[in-house]
Amino acid sequence: MQIGFIGVGAMGGPLARNLIKSGKNVLIYDISSDAIDRTISVGETGKKAESIEDLLAVDILFTSLPMPDDLRKLMLGDDGILTKLKGGSFYIDVSTIDAGLATEINQACLEKNIRFLGCPLGRTPGHAERAEEPIYAGGKEKDFKEMQPLLESIGSPVIYMGSCEASYTAKLLGNMMGGVFIAAISEAFAVAEKVGLDMSHFLKFAKESGGDSAQLNVRGPKIVDKDFSSLFSLDLLLKDMRLGCEVAEAVGVDVQTMKQAREAFLRASQQGLGRQDAVAVFKAISTMEYRN
Repeated sequence: MQIGFIGVGAMGGPLARNLIKSGKNVLIYDISSDAIDRTISVGETGKKAESIEDLLAVDILFTSLPMPDDLRKLMLGDDGILTKLKGGSFYIDVSTIDAGLATEINQACLEKNIRFLGCPLGRTPGHAERAEEPIYAGGKEKDFKEMQPLLESIGSPVIYMGSCEASYTAKLLGNMMGGVFIAAISEAFAVAEKVGLDMSHFLKFAKESGGDSAQLNVRGPKIVDKDFSSLFSLDLLLKDMRLGCEVAEAVGVDVQTMKQAREAFLRASQQGLGRQDAVAVFKAISTMEYRN
Protein backbone atom coordinates (compact mmCIF):
# COMPACT_ATOMS: atom_id res chain seq x y z
CA MET A 1 0.00 0.00 0.00
CA GLN A 2 1.43 3.36 -1.07
CA ILE A 3 0.35 6.53 0.77
CA GLY A 4 0.86 10.07 -0.43
CA PHE A 5 0.85 13.11 1.86
CA ILE A 6 0.62 16.72 0.65
CA GLY A 7 1.30 19.37 3.29
CA VAL A 8 3.55 18.38 6.18
CA GLY A 9 3.53 21.55 8.24
CA ALA A 10 2.43 22.02 11.83
CA MET A 11 -0.44 19.51 11.68
CA GLY A 12 0.23 17.40 8.61
CA GLY A 13 3.85 16.77 9.52
CA PRO A 14 3.13 14.90 12.77
CA LEU A 15 0.47 12.75 11.08
CA ALA A 16 2.81 11.85 8.23
CA ARG A 17 5.59 11.05 10.70
CA ASN A 18 3.25 8.75 12.60
CA LEU A 19 2.47 6.91 9.38
CA ILE A 20 6.18 6.49 8.67
CA LYS A 21 6.92 5.38 12.23
CA SER A 22 4.27 2.68 11.87
CA GLY A 23 6.09 1.32 8.83
CA LYS A 24 3.81 2.68 6.10
CA ASN A 25 5.28 3.67 2.73
CA VAL A 26 4.67 7.41 2.45
CA LEU A 27 5.54 9.79 -0.39
CA ILE A 28 5.83 13.35 0.96
CA TYR A 29 5.20 16.59 -0.92
CA ASP A 30 5.44 20.12 0.48
CA ILE A 31 6.66 23.51 -0.71
CA SER A 32 9.05 23.57 2.29
CA SER A 33 12.12 21.39 1.91
CA ASP A 34 12.77 21.70 5.65
CA ALA A 35 9.32 20.30 6.43
CA ILE A 36 9.95 17.38 4.06
CA ASP A 37 13.36 16.64 5.54
CA ARG A 38 12.03 16.69 9.09
CA THR A 39 9.24 14.32 8.16
CA ILE A 40 11.20 11.72 6.22
CA SER A 41 13.97 11.69 8.82
CA VAL A 42 11.89 9.53 11.18
CA GLY A 43 12.03 6.34 9.14
CA GLU A 44 13.17 4.63 5.98
CA THR A 45 9.64 4.22 4.61
CA GLY A 46 9.21 7.97 4.11
CA LYS A 47 10.33 9.33 0.74
CA LYS A 48 10.30 12.74 -0.91
CA ALA A 49 8.06 13.15 -3.94
CA GLU A 50 9.85 15.13 -6.62
CA SER A 51 6.54 16.48 -7.93
CA ILE A 52 2.82 16.19 -7.28
CA GLU A 53 2.64 13.89 -10.31
CA ASP A 54 4.55 11.29 -8.29
CA LEU A 55 1.50 11.03 -6.02
CA LEU A 56 -1.14 10.31 -8.64
CA ALA A 57 -0.79 6.53 -8.46
CA VAL A 58 -0.98 6.21 -4.65
CA ASP A 59 -3.59 4.06 -2.94
CA ILE A 60 -4.34 6.67 -0.27
CA LEU A 61 -3.75 10.42 -0.57
CA PHE A 62 -3.75 12.75 2.46
CA THR A 63 -3.89 16.53 2.26
CA SER A 64 -3.29 19.03 5.07
CA LEU A 65 -3.41 22.61 3.81
CA PRO A 66 -3.89 25.88 5.72
CA MET A 67 -6.63 27.60 3.71
CA PRO A 68 -9.74 26.41 1.85
CA ASP A 69 -8.68 28.22 -1.33
CA ASP A 70 -5.38 26.33 -1.28
CA LEU A 71 -7.27 23.05 -1.23
CA ARG A 72 -9.75 24.13 -3.90
CA LYS A 73 -6.98 25.15 -6.31
CA LEU A 74 -5.02 21.95 -5.71
CA MET A 75 -7.83 19.41 -5.91
CA LEU A 76 -10.59 20.83 -8.10
CA GLY A 77 -10.90 22.25 -11.60
CA ASP A 78 -10.03 20.87 -15.00
CA ASP A 79 -6.42 20.23 -13.98
CA GLY A 80 -7.01 19.42 -10.30
CA ILE A 81 -5.53 16.37 -8.66
CA LEU A 82 -8.94 14.73 -8.42
CA THR A 83 -9.05 14.52 -12.21
CA LYS A 84 -5.88 12.42 -12.16
CA LEU A 85 -6.03 10.13 -9.12
CA LYS A 86 -6.68 6.50 -9.96
CA GLY A 87 -10.19 5.16 -9.52
CA GLY A 88 -10.83 3.23 -6.34
CA SER A 89 -8.18 5.11 -4.37
CA PHE A 90 -8.88 6.87 -1.08
CA TYR A 91 -8.60 10.61 -0.58
CA ILE A 92 -8.41 11.77 3.06
CA ASP A 93 -8.33 15.49 3.85
CA VAL A 94 -7.41 16.69 7.35
CA SER A 95 -7.63 20.43 6.63
CA THR A 96 -10.31 22.71 8.07
CA ILE A 97 -12.76 23.78 5.39
CA ASP A 98 -16.44 24.66 5.12
CA ALA A 99 -19.21 22.20 4.29
CA GLY A 100 -19.79 23.80 0.88
CA LEU A 101 -16.27 23.03 -0.29
CA ALA A 102 -16.55 19.56 1.23
CA THR A 103 -19.63 18.96 -0.93
CA GLU A 104 -17.75 20.10 -4.05
CA ILE A 105 -14.85 17.78 -3.29
CA ASN A 106 -17.15 14.89 -2.47
CA GLN A 107 -19.03 15.29 -5.75
CA ALA A 108 -15.79 15.42 -7.73
CA CYS A 109 -14.64 12.24 -6.00
CA LEU A 110 -17.91 10.45 -6.75
CA GLU A 111 -17.56 11.30 -10.42
CA LYS A 112 -14.06 9.80 -10.51
CA ASN A 113 -14.77 6.77 -8.28
CA ILE A 114 -12.48 8.12 -5.57
CA ARG A 115 -13.39 7.30 -1.96
CA PHE A 116 -13.39 10.55 0.04
CA LEU A 117 -13.17 11.00 3.81
CA GLY A 118 -13.14 14.42 5.43
CA CYS A 119 -11.11 14.09 8.63
CA PRO A 120 -10.45 17.46 10.30
CA LEU A 121 -8.43 17.46 13.49
CA GLY A 122 -9.29 18.49 17.02
CA ARG A 123 -6.32 19.76 19.00
CA THR A 124 -2.67 20.89 18.77
CA PRO A 125 0.48 19.86 16.88
CA GLY A 126 1.80 18.40 20.15
CA HIS A 127 -1.19 16.08 20.37
CA ALA A 128 -0.71 15.16 16.71
CA GLU A 129 2.96 14.30 17.31
CA ARG A 130 1.94 11.90 20.09
CA ALA A 131 -0.84 10.34 17.96
CA GLU A 132 -3.35 11.81 20.43
CA GLU A 133 -5.05 14.12 17.93
CA PRO A 134 -8.85 13.76 17.81
CA ILE A 135 -10.03 13.03 14.27
CA TYR A 136 -13.58 13.87 13.18
CA ALA A 137 -14.17 11.49 10.26
CA GLY A 138 -16.95 11.89 7.72
CA GLY A 139 -17.87 10.06 4.54
CA LYS A 140 -19.41 6.76 3.56
CA GLU A 141 -19.46 4.47 6.57
CA LYS A 142 -17.99 1.52 4.68
CA ASP A 143 -15.06 3.68 3.58
CA PHE A 144 -14.57 4.92 7.13
CA LYS A 145 -14.52 1.38 8.51
CA GLU A 146 -11.90 0.36 5.97
CA MET A 147 -9.69 3.31 6.88
CA GLN A 148 -10.41 3.33 10.62
CA PRO A 149 -7.34 1.23 11.63
CA LEU A 150 -5.08 3.55 9.63
CA LEU A 151 -6.66 6.65 11.15
CA GLU A 152 -6.33 5.18 14.64
CA SER A 153 -2.61 4.72 14.05
CA ILE A 154 -2.19 8.49 13.71
CA GLY A 155 -4.82 9.97 16.04
CA SER A 156 -7.13 9.33 18.97
CA PRO A 157 -10.02 9.29 19.41
CA VAL A 158 -11.27 8.75 15.88
CA ILE A 159 -14.93 9.75 15.85
CA TYR A 160 -17.26 8.94 12.94
CA MET A 161 -19.51 11.95 12.37
CA GLY A 162 -21.57 10.73 9.41
CA SER A 163 -21.24 12.82 6.25
CA CYS A 164 -18.08 14.68 5.30
CA GLU A 165 -20.05 17.93 5.65
CA ALA A 166 -20.91 17.00 9.24
CA SER A 167 -17.28 16.37 10.13
CA TYR A 168 -16.09 19.77 8.91
CA THR A 169 -19.02 21.61 10.48
CA ALA A 170 -18.36 19.97 13.86
CA LYS A 171 -14.71 21.01 13.61
CA LEU A 172 -15.64 24.62 12.85
CA LEU A 173 -18.08 24.78 15.75
CA GLY A 174 -15.48 23.34 18.11
CA ASN A 175 -12.95 25.94 17.01
CA MET A 176 -15.51 28.70 17.38
CA MET A 177 -16.13 27.67 20.99
CA GLY A 178 -12.37 27.53 21.53
CA GLY A 179 -12.06 31.03 20.10
CA VAL A 180 -14.68 32.37 22.51
CA PHE A 181 -12.81 30.75 25.41
CA ILE A 182 -9.48 32.23 24.30
CA ALA A 183 -10.98 35.71 23.92
CA ALA A 184 -12.65 35.52 27.34
CA ILE A 185 -9.46 34.24 28.99
CA SER A 186 -7.48 37.05 27.36
CA GLU A 187 -9.95 39.67 28.56
CA ALA A 188 -9.89 38.32 32.12
CA PHE A 189 -6.09 38.29 32.20
CA ALA A 190 -5.95 41.78 30.70
CA VAL A 191 -8.12 43.08 33.55
CA ALA A 192 -6.09 41.12 36.11
CA GLU A 193 -2.91 42.70 34.76
CA LYS A 194 -4.40 46.22 34.77
CA VAL A 195 -5.49 45.98 38.40
CA GLY A 196 -2.11 44.63 39.48
CA LEU A 197 -2.88 41.00 40.27
CA ASP A 198 0.00 38.55 40.26
CA MET A 199 -0.61 36.77 36.97
CA SER A 200 0.72 33.39 38.04
CA HIS A 201 -1.42 33.51 41.19
CA PHE A 202 -4.45 34.49 39.13
CA LEU A 203 -3.86 31.53 36.80
CA LYS A 204 -3.85 29.15 39.76
CA PHE A 205 -7.10 30.63 40.98
CA ALA A 206 -8.74 30.60 37.56
CA LYS A 207 -8.04 26.88 37.22
CA GLU A 208 -10.08 26.30 40.38
CA SER A 209 -12.94 28.52 39.27
CA GLY A 210 -15.84 28.30 36.88
CA GLY A 211 -13.49 29.61 34.20
CA ASP A 212 -11.44 26.42 34.09
CA SER A 213 -11.18 24.94 30.60
CA ALA A 214 -8.82 23.16 28.23
CA GLN A 215 -7.99 26.52 26.65
CA LEU A 216 -7.16 28.04 30.05
CA ASN A 217 -4.78 25.19 30.76
CA VAL A 218 -3.03 25.62 27.40
CA ARG A 219 -3.20 29.39 26.89
CA GLY A 220 -3.15 30.70 30.47
CA PRO A 221 0.51 29.74 31.00
CA LYS A 222 1.40 31.32 27.66
CA ILE A 223 -0.06 34.65 28.81
CA VAL A 224 1.76 34.42 32.15
CA ASP A 225 5.06 33.60 30.44
CA LYS A 226 4.47 36.13 27.63
CA ASP A 227 5.03 33.26 25.20
CA PHE A 228 3.09 33.87 22.01
CA SER A 229 4.87 31.33 19.82
CA SER A 230 2.28 29.60 17.71
CA LEU A 231 0.55 26.39 18.66
CA PHE A 232 -2.31 27.39 16.36
CA SER A 233 -1.97 30.74 14.68
CA LEU A 234 -4.34 33.61 15.27
CA ASP A 235 -5.03 33.98 11.56
CA LEU A 236 -5.96 30.31 11.21
CA LEU A 237 -8.39 30.58 14.12
CA LEU A 238 -9.81 33.77 12.60
CA LYS A 239 -10.37 31.86 9.33
CA ASP A 240 -12.20 29.07 11.17
CA MET A 241 -14.36 31.54 13.10
CA ARG A 242 -15.25 33.36 9.89
CA LEU A 243 -16.30 30.11 8.23
CA GLY A 244 -18.21 29.02 11.33
CA CYS A 245 -20.13 32.30 11.52
CA GLU A 246 -21.06 31.87 7.85
CA VAL A 247 -22.48 28.43 8.68
CA ALA A 248 -24.53 29.93 11.52
CA GLU A 249 -25.84 32.73 9.33
CA ALA A 250 -26.82 30.26 6.61
CA VAL A 251 -29.07 28.36 9.03
CA GLY A 252 -30.43 31.46 10.74
CA VAL A 253 -28.72 31.21 14.13
CA ASP A 254 -27.58 34.54 15.61
CA VAL A 255 -24.22 33.71 17.21
CA GLN A 256 -23.52 37.12 18.73
CA THR A 257 -20.96 35.89 21.28
CA MET A 258 -18.96 34.11 18.59
CA LYS A 259 -19.18 37.11 16.27
CA GLN A 260 -17.82 39.39 18.98
CA ALA A 261 -14.94 37.01 19.62
CA ARG A 262 -14.27 36.88 15.88
CA GLU A 263 -14.02 40.69 15.83
CA ALA A 264 -11.44 40.60 18.63
CA PHE A 265 -9.27 38.25 16.58
CA LEU A 266 -9.79 40.39 13.48
CA ARG A 267 -8.51 43.47 15.33
CA ALA A 268 -5.49 41.52 16.55
CA SER A 269 -4.77 40.29 13.04
CA GLN A 270 -4.99 43.85 11.71
CA GLN A 271 -2.35 44.78 14.30
CA GLY A 272 0.06 42.29 12.75
CA LEU A 273 -0.38 39.47 15.28
CA GLY A 274 -1.81 36.92 12.87
CA ARG A 275 1.19 34.58 12.72
CA GLN A 276 1.52 34.40 16.50
CA ASP A 277 -0.49 32.01 18.62
CA ALA A 278 -4.24 32.65 18.83
CA VAL A 279 -3.77 33.84 22.42
CA ALA A 280 -1.88 36.84 21.04
CA VAL A 281 -5.36 38.39 21.03
CA PHE A 282 -4.43 39.16 24.67
CA LYS A 283 -1.81 41.62 23.42
CA ALA A 284 -4.40 43.50 21.40
CA ILE A 285 -6.96 43.49 24.22
CA SER A 286 -4.54 44.55 26.95
CA THR A 287 -3.40 47.61 24.99
CA MET A 288 -6.88 48.76 23.98
CA GLU A 289 -8.08 52.08 25.28
CA TYR A 290 -11.26 51.72 27.31
CA ARG A 291 -14.04 54.00 26.16
CA ASN A 292 -17.32 54.82 27.89
